Amino acid sequence: MIDVLVVDDDFRLVNIHRGFVERTPGFRAVASARTGEETLAALDEHRPDLVLLDLYLPDVFGLDLVRRMRAEGHETDVFVISAARESEAVRAAVRLGVVSYLLKPFSFDEFQERLEQYANRRAGLAMAVRDQADVDRAFARTGTATAMPKGFSTETAQLVEATLRGADGSLSAAECAERIGVSRVSARRYLEQLAERGRAEVALKYAGRGRPERRYRWR
Repeated sequence: MIDVLVVDDDFRLVNIHRGFVERTPGFRAVASARTGEETLAALDEHRPDLVLLDLYLPDVFGLDLVRRMRAEGHETDVFVISAARESEAVRAAVRLGVVSYLLKPFSFDEFQERLEQYANRRAGLAMAVRDQADVDRAFARTGTATAMPKGFSTETAQLVEATLRGADGSLSAAECAERIGVSRVSARRYLEQLAERGRAEVALKYAGRGRPERRYRWR
């Protein structure tokens, strides 16, 4: 059983997210918190495996709280659930080792899918390592670079996905590139990969002569 601490300053969302956790097999909500200080106290008391963390808390920004957690020796995994769409926040979350980043609002199915992915990655890291093949399987389950096609970066893939999920409507490769600070060609490669995996849909926009613009929307 994976113990979860739910952190959000909105008590209504705390109750909703706790309910989502309890509906997901293999997970249980052991505590909740609405501030950074309450979160640290709950970590000391309950020692959860996973923290569902909103970033906009009344006394601290969520990612600053993650840094404080690490400084105080809490190695609990962190799953961000937030309305923060800024690329800087997503990049910082990746650097801090956040295991997932889900934008509000979201459905129960989206939430459950992310928890199940986390459980699979966690199980992969717990296996015995006998040879290089076991190491490669563990890294593939954690979603790190070895699970990506050659020439693709996991961090960039996460940024592109989060940007597309948070967009109001569709994005072109150029618009996506500008938001996350990569080249248009690079953004298009990652967007096309999402489309190939069925995670994004592509529509052609015609504007006069010339090649139509490809626009991407999260499914």
